[in-house]
Amino acid sequence: QVQLVESGGGVVQAGGSLRLSCTASGPGFSGAFMSWHRQVPGKQRELVASINRFFNTNYRESVRGRFTISRDNPNDTLYLQMKNLKSEDTAVYSCSANIRGNEYWGQGTQVTVSS
Repeated sequence: QVQLVESGGGVVQAGGSLRLSCTASGPGFSGAFMSWHRQVPGKQRELVASINRFFNTNYRESVRGRFTISRDNPNDTLYLQMKNLKSEDTAVYSCSANIRGNEYWGQGTQVTVSS
């Protein structure tokens, strides 16, 4: 069983930065397809960024150039560095791991960007 725990959320002014972390417990992190998602109440969850086991990354267009996804396999941790935050980035951010076809999710961490 894999558990994911996010941290690093908070309140930041527009233009500021935050770094989210997602720490995994359980086997298989280094081979996992990892993603960050976000959700605003009343709206569908959206994929923000993903990184595969070869460190190839993908981003949604609205965060490209501002957000950076990375992974630290020895420490079983996924990161999302967010810069130049905008009010529209306000959401609950969650990480997910796909390990050998099984999907795991964290509880999420709130990011609030004040204008």
